[in-house]
Amino acid sequence: MAQIRKLPIGIQSFEVLRTGGCLYVDKTALIHQLASTEIPYFLSRPRRFGKSLLVSAFKAYFEGRKELFEGLAIEQLEEKWEKYPVLHLDLNAKDYNNVEALHAILNRHLDEWEKRYVGKEQTDAPEDRFFNVIKRACEQTGKRVVVLVDEYDKPLLANLLNDKLSDQLRRALKAFYGVLKSAGDYLRFVFITGVTKFAQVTVFSDLNQLSDISMEEQYTTLCGITKEELLQVFQPEIAALAKKQKLSFDAAVAEMTQRYDGYHFAPDTPGMFNPFSVLNALGYGNLKDYWFQTGTPTFLADLLTNSDYDLRLLVDGTQMAASDFAEYRAQKDNPIPLIYQSGYLTIQGYDREFRLYTLGFPNDEVRYGFMNFLAPYYTQVRRGETPAYIAGFAKALRAGDVDSFLHHMKVFFAGMSYELSDDTERHYQAIFYVILTLMCEFVQTEVRSAHGRADAVVKTDKYIYLFEFKLNDTAEAALQQIDEREYLLPYTLDGRQLIKVGVSFDKEKRNIGRYLIEPRNKTSVSLGTKPLSASEQNFC
Repeated sequence: MAQIRKLPIGIQSFEVLRTGGCLYVDKTALIHQLASTEIPYFLSRPRRFGKSLLVSAFKAYFEGRKELFEGLAIEQLEEKWEKYPVLHLDLNAKDYNNVEALHAILNRHLDEWEKRYVGKEQTDAPEDRFFNVIKRACEQTGKRVVVLVDEYDKPLLANLLNDKLSDQLRRALKAFYGVLKSAGDYLRFVFITGVTKFAQVTVFSDLNQLSDISMEEQYTTLCGITKEELLQVFQPEIAALAKKQKLSFDAAVAEMTQRYDGYHFAPDTPGMFNPFSVLNALGYGNLKDYWFQTGTPTFLADLLTNSDYDLRLLVDGTQMAASDFAEYRAQKDNPIPLIYQSGYLTIQGYDREFRLYTLGFPNDEVRYGFMNFLAPYYTQVRRGETPAYIAGFAKALRAGDVDSFLHHMKVFFAGMSYELSDDTERHYQAIFYVILTLMCEFVQTEVRSAHGRADAVVKTDKYIYLFEFKLNDTAEAALQQIDEREYLLPYTLDGRQLIKVGVSFDKEKRNIGRYLIEPRNKTSVSLGTKPLSASEQNFC
């Protein structure tokens, strides 16, 4: 009977992982490379991407725990194994609904450190106590101090749309972290992690020697799993997954790549697999959306739905200047930096001449998970019911039943709660785009042509549909635009039946009004003549 190997699912302690005999993707060569310097570092990575385990490994290294690194790359690189005083601050597991909550967790850590290095608890401000602890720890041990901060930005992320509280938290954190500059003579090493880059603008503005390695090529593999590491470390587990899913080994790897790979933290660097999803998929033998199910911050959806941002750009790929990567505020007119930093977009290309990055979804788990998450914010669809409607849309178009497709669409639009204005065509297009993107799991969709940009193109085995949507114009005008701009031209030799669909929105009813389909037996249909059923009315 084959021995079952232990996967470190949910384990964030390096000591627990190593003493428990769990598999470990060896990052210790990079850890040694960083730890050999005395530069204070900052690393931004998405949630559940291995940041806490990395910080824990640094802690074990600087505590001189040589036994925990047996058999790893660092064992051959390190000769001294010196022990340093380590101050490990973890801000992850706490609700921060006021600034007092932040002070409470800071004081809890300070109480512990003071008992160890000062001898008694102090009552000064947290930043004063922090400086005193660093100084006394250095004097007591004769070694300079190591400071490790995990999820430094959790208080800020928890209150991103609360400007008043965010400013209070920023000031408190800036004063606390500012100690790392004034206490520099007593510090051996500083490593700070988080999701976002508030660091460079406000919170760490006084700590100007902080080196941000988030987008440095040599450290892009510090968190996450490369394909080479996946195949090297987890081959038996992949084989077991393939057997359970009735796939070949190569097909299982391809499916995992499609779902979990694709994170790039610098241009032209290897794609990184999401470690949380990989470990859960291998542990449970199922290819599910594990990372996305752990929760998506609602502020991301609020930013998009309250902005004029064209949601279609998220799917097609959007561009961002290098300076935007340091954006720290939740801006309605530019939500992309925070969406990128939160892990829902990744670097897909870089224009060196104009210094522009192209961003897009890293993989299918994020692409479809994010769109499913957004659907209830753009419509009145209840959470969890979107997949059933998407299946209905796909089945209708496969069968050539455009009427049924648009009737389902009307149900999806029903009860829209936002106030319509003269510029709501984009809101309607966004909803269509959410639906069509989710349908990509079942049918192929696209939106570009050489002669312009059709609102949507959907391909099934038998049909190719071209959709054009109008808010302040007619269904006839929509069809005319398809013809004049020759949207169908690229598909004329395809062999499948080509169907044009022109849709106009009824501003008064806040829903689809009249539509035209060519070719068809009937020349036009008004969905208003077909009332929603009682169940469909209750749906919204």
